Amino acid sequence: MKSSTAVLVTTAICGVAALLLARTEITRAASPSWNARAAVAYLDARQAWWQQWPNAQRDHETACVSCHTALPYAIARPALRRALGETDLAAPERTMLANVAKRVNLWKEVEPFYPDQTRGLPKTSESRGTEAVLNTAVLVARDAERGALSDEARQAFANLWALQFKNGDLKGAWAWLNFHYEPWESNDSAYFGATLAALAVGHAPGGYASAAEIQEQVKSLREYLQKRADVETLFNRVMLLWASSKFPGLLTAEQQHAIIDAANAKQQSDGGWTIATLGSWKRVDSTPLDTASDGYATGLVTLALQQAGVAPTDAHVAKGLAWLSSHQDAATGMWTATSLNKQRDPASDAAKFMSDAATAYAALALIQARVSGSSTDR
Repeated sequence: MKSSTAVLVTTAICGVAALLLARTEITRAASPSWNARAAVAYLDARQAWWQQWPNAQRDHETACVSCHTALPYAIARPALRRALGETDLAAPERTMLANVAKRVNLWKEVEPFYPDQTRGLPKTSESRGTEAVLNTAVLVARDAERGALSDEARQAFANLWALQFKNGDLKGAWAWLNFHYEPWESNDSAYFGATLAALAVGHAPGGYASAAEIQEQVKSLREYLQKRADVETLFNRVMLLWASSKFPGLLTAEQQHAIIDAANAKQQSDGGWTIATLGSWKRVDSTPLDTASDGYATGLVTLALQQAGVAPTDAHVAKGLAWLSSHQDAATGMWTATSLNKQRDPASDAAKFMSDAATAYAALALIQARVSGSSTDR
């Protein structure tokens, strides 16, 4: 029979071994292997398609910036370029940036995305507000990589601030397109747009967020976002959490923890998240929502958590990263997500809109983990 001392020593050793094994498993889960080049190939091809799609064409030989395909691409492509050691812009990226710059510089001449005369009131106002935010976010994503704010981005910010509401319930925000399409163009999407504006302000290089001439506008934006920080959909609150990582004083520590806890509570048993549970959605064709874990929700949540300071070795994040690493489609390079609005033919281009966003944010989340020293590419 072992002595009591020997038993205690053995128990302690086993306990340490179990702890080390647990940490190893978490690290392994947070160290996904994924194909960054395949993700880039998918995103570049989709952006090239978008620029040629007749429905995306606008005046002055430009294309509109979409929340599902163009914007996520603009945000993710610089990080993917660094991850792959590329030294030049991809052709679709260069075309997109040229389109945005043209529309920013010709702001008073270009037509709105959806004029009142053809789409009804108040689509001109909604289009201008939405485009002002998206244009700024696209150019800031480019300039953040360069480390200096360009004249074009400064003009985009000028266009943006000129359209910020000064009074009313939307004081501090912008008019936003509402086609009753979830989750980006619906009744509560003005809040989503304001989080994008906050991200642009916070990411702008050269200390733009602290510039004296914009402090009144920044204060108004902060107050708008804070006002509904505790009652918005979890989707919007996750976007707010991401923005708070760059935008000073946007959330208190308690509010950040509350959003993190709410997001963690929605994690599914397989380690992923589903967009279906991040809001109160209902499809217009009455078909049931897809409740399986998807690349968009999982990519966005794991990215926002990491941006807010949650380590990739955290149990929730590690499981999310592991889910992402095992759910990239080997044939296409994409991560899939399905429409919140209707049942779509998976082979159609419109059905890929959610997957475009999913692929961009999944790649960003995995790159963020790798930057933290916990992820490997192949």
